[in-house]
Amino acid sequence: MFGGKGIYYQGTIIAVWLRGELRLKGDDVLAPELEAAGSKRWTYVGGRHGREVAMPYWSAPESAMDDPEEMAVWARKAYQAALRSGS
Repeated sequence: MFGGKGIYYQGTIIAVWLRGELRLKGDDVLAPELEAAGSKRWTYVGGRHGREVAMPYWSAPESAMDDPEEMAVWARKAYQAALRSGS
């Protein structure tokens, strides 16, 4: 589908592993927190007109990559975002 691997919790996709990077599901509610933590939204140039396309996934906060407890918090937030978005 996107050249990566989907990560699911209770049948809901909450993250993707793409090109060696973990990207968490985000939405308009979670986006400000992710930005404040230094995360970047996944975008690519594509489509018929070569425009930038923003995906609903964000790089995982760097501080969470070596901290299982912090990552668990972000994973729960990504799950809530996924539930809100219906995917």
